[in-house]
Amino acid sequence: MNTRITLAAVALSAAATTLVPAPSLAAAEPSTPLVAEPIVIGHRGASGYRPEHTLAAYKLAIQQGADYIEPDLVSTRDGVLVARHENEISGTTDVADHPEFADRRTTKLIDGRPVTGWFTEDFTYRELKTLHAKERLPQVRPDNTAYDGEFKVPTLDQVLELAVRKGVGVYPETKHPSYFDSIGLSLEEPLVAALQAHDLDDADDEVVIQSFEVGNLKELDEVVDVDLAQLVDASGGPADLPGTTYASMVSAEGLAEVATYADGLGANKFLVLRRGTTEPTTLVDDAHAEGLVVHIWTLRRENQFMDGRFKVGTDPDAPGDMAAETRAFLDAGVDGMFADHPDVAVAARDAWLG
Repeated sequence: MNTRITLAAVALSAAATTLVPAPSLAAAEPSTPLVAEPIVIGHRGASGYRPEHTLAAYKLAIQQGADYIEPDLVSTRDGVLVARHENEISGTTDVADHPEFADRRTTKLIDGRPVTGWFTEDFTYRELKTLHAKERLPQVRPDNTAYDGEFKVPTLDQVLELAVRKGVGVYPETKHPSYFDSIGLSLEEPLVAALQAHDLDDADDEVVIQSFEVGNLKELDEVVDVDLAQLVDASGGPADLPGTTYASMVSAEGLAEVATYADGLGANKFLVLRRGTTEPTTLVDDAHAEGLVVHIWTLRRENQFMDGRFKVGTDPDAPGDMAAETRAFLDAGVDGMFADHPDVAVAARDAWLG
């Protein structure tokens, strides 16, 4: 099943709207999804079962029924887009075990925050190919460490080839786009070129580009016809708009502005169902009123990532009731869900659909 996220009949105003502080996220009656069949996005692949952002993780997500797979995109020094959660790769590769790259360990300011480690932009793709992926959360997912060293870092082209071959959608995220712009490695042009090369750049193609920043989504809105999703977190704000908060962006006025350049909202799940509550906030209804679909992130099986009412037992790494959590968000009207364990989300979604 592959479901488009846009509503073709919705007319959106092109006029900019000033962002204002958000009202409190008050409880609302359960909403209805804008789409007939809410989608499941394999978050970095089936990252609950395989090291994230590997072809093995993406393949397993597809086998488990995910409608889309999600590559986070960063750039190498020679401009090759690769799938990594961050441009700092000490937690997701064996780079620290390569003495030939020891002198590349450094500290950089990324989105205003100092980060120490090894960075993709300091490696050519040929050099990056000598590294192997490893589990990012070994204490939480020790079974995944059995695959450490087996898989390489995939390129965007490899992920797109897999998606086309298997007939699933692709949901790429541009990571730190303004930072990469600042070092002369813009992400948008090679992303659009790759989509064009794989004939995935039309409005009816099952591609959604997402970003926590705003400027690059507005730029992409001018040059590509695929769907765009504005990511919003429960705190902070876009790195490229100092002074703007995500709270202001999910106000009624803020959502109207988002709808001038994006088709959907990728929301921290606790913006829809607050911790310790059973009633949804008004966010889904407010977004739907602007023609924006709502995809929440991230559903994970382990207790520590869930609200208390879905936990089972006291072990933070033990499985909670992810199926119940999935149903709760579907009842709240969301149009899609990012999941580390796509099989659980797909089964719960299909049962919910009846």
